[in-house]
Amino acid sequence: MARALGADVVVDRLSQDFVEVVKEVTDGRGADVVYDPVGGDTYTLSTKCIAFEGRILIVGFAGGTIQSAALNHVLIKNYSVVGLHWGLYQSKDPQSIRDCHVQLGKLVADGLIRPLIGERLGLTEVADGLQRLADGSTVGRLAFVL
Repeated sequence: MARALGADVVVDRLSQDFVEVVKEVTDGRGADVVYDPVGGDTYTLSTKCIAFEGRILIVGFAGGTIQSAALNHVLIKNYSVVGLHWGLYQSKDPQSIRDCHVQLGKLVADGLIRPLIGERLGLTEVADGLQRLADGSTVGRLAFVL
């Protein structure tokens, strides 16, 4: 699915070492940006393939383990770790949420992005869908419809 959506490089996290793949496809330079919604060991591995002056964007801990950043490593490799707690905007800057939704809606309406809805599930399928989501066996978003 990732290739069909335009990805140049696809890594199967279950059978491949993404650190080695990143190093190979970047000729050893590393990734400029790592988007990490998993945390834990995935974060630690990301630090092994981040480029000089790269950025690791932390957006969650789906893996269940909250990783501690080794700040000496951040300094030695000169990269940034940036956190994004989207839910915090609800209390700190709710207008930003509304503005983002308007902009995303416009991008969809203009055909510039197309959200991937992997499945549309009825109410009786919610529990099974959430379990498959937690297991990492879904593709795209699950939409629960009545």
